[in-house]
Amino acid sequence: MSSPNGAGAGRPTSRVRPYALTSGRTEPAVDLPMEAVVETLSYTAHFDWPAGDIRTEILRLGTARLSVAEISAHLQRPLGMVRVVIGDLVVAGTLRVHSTLSEEATFDERRSLMERTLHGLRAL
Repeated sequence: MSSPNGAGAGRPTSRVRPYALTSGRTEPAVDLPMEAVVETLSYTAHFDWPAGDIRTEILRLGTARLSVAEISAHLQRPLGMVRVVIGDLVVAGTLRVHSTLSEEATFDERRSLMERTLHGLRAL
């Protein structure tokens, strides 16, 4: 059964709408496919952000080099909103986007990408 604010059981409640966190933007500032792996470059808990800020959580998850879809699933937030925030962090220099597979990718690289993507989608 869901709570009065629409959040389901086990899902964190948030009083801030996703579009408020992205200033209404729906596209990230950089090319950011959902399967792209992001890596935190400079993580510190001393950013001047309010407690529980999604950017801090994204930077924490980026230390594990997860895909955009996996980060969205871990945070239980909309993929589009997470992509915009990740794009902002890339522009700010705190995250790096690793390129996805090229035409020269091996079978094992392609399989690994598909497995990680499926894992992220199942977690959604």
